[in-house]
Amino acid sequence: QVQLVESGGGLVQAGGSLRLSCAASGSGFSVNNMGWVRQVPGEQRDLVAFITNAGITSYADSVKGRFTISRDNAKNTVYLQMNSLKPEDTGDYYCYAEIVAPGRIKDYWGQGTQVTVSP
Repeated sequence: QVQLVESGGGLVQAGGSLRLSCAASGSGFSVNNMGWVRQVPGEQRDLVAFITNAGITSYADSVKGRFTISRDNAKNTVYLQMNSLKPEDTGDYYCYAEIVAPGRIKDYWGQGTQVTVSP
């Protein structure tokens, strides 16, 4: 059974940095795209960044130049380095991974981690 486990997040002042990690555990699968979304209470989840298994990345306009997504394919882990954080970056961050197993492709989600940026 595949499970995504997140770590990182927390409270930081504006201008600070945080690093999120998300590892996919289990066996018998490979991973295609991985990424991060942000959700603010009462609003829909917004894509923050994603990265393909070839290392191609894409970012939301609001985080370009400040956030960097990367992955370690050997560890099935995706990272989100967040620099120059702003109060509007506050929210719950969820990682996802497109998991490929025999006979199926399915998106899995992490449990979420809270990021709070104080002014």
